[in-house]
Amino acid sequence: MPLKNRQSGKSLAYTIEKLREDDYHWLSSSPDFQFDWTVEKANEVYKISLVDEAATVLGVMSLTDVPEEFRIHLNLIEVADTQRGKKKTIDNVAGCLIAFACRLAFARGYLGFVSLQPKTKLIQYYQAAYGFRQYGRLLGIEQDGAISLIQKYLEDEKG
Repeated sequence: MPLKNRQSGKSLAYTIEKLREDDYHWLSSSPDFQFDWTVEKANEVYKISLVDEAATVLGVMSLTDVPEEFRIHLNLIEVADTQRGKKKTIDNVAGCLIAFACRLAFARGYLGFVSLQPKTKLIQYYQAAYGFRQYGRLLGIEQDGAISLIQKYLEDEKG
C-alpha cells in the first residue's frame, strides 16, 4: 500500500530522500509543518514527496543511528497538515516513512530494528497501526514486523 490517492485509490510514485539545506528554510516557512526541523539537522532527516511534485513535501522524519544497540531511533515524524485527518488527499505518508526507516535498519545490519518514544496518547496507535511493541519506555519493531511494513508500504502491489 504505497502512497495512494484517496479519491481514485491509485498508487502514486514518490521519493524519500535526505533533506537538503534549502528544505529546512522551506519547512520553517510552511504552514503545513509545525516542528522546528532545524533542531534536527545533526540527525538523518528524510522527506517524502511525489515524483511529479518534488517541491511539495508530504512528510518528514528524523532518525538517529544507534549502532551500539543495533537500532535506528525515530526521533520525530511529521506529516504535512494538508495530509492529516479528513482533509488529506493522500494515504500512507507516515507508513511509508516508517517502513523506509525499517529498510535502513536492515541495510545497516540491525534486523529491521526501529525504535521510537511516542507521546503516551499515541502508544496504542503505533501498536495497532504499525505493529510496534513495548520495549521499556520505548516502542520498537524488528524482523518480521519490519518486513511486513516494508512489504505493505514500500513494495508496489502486484495486480
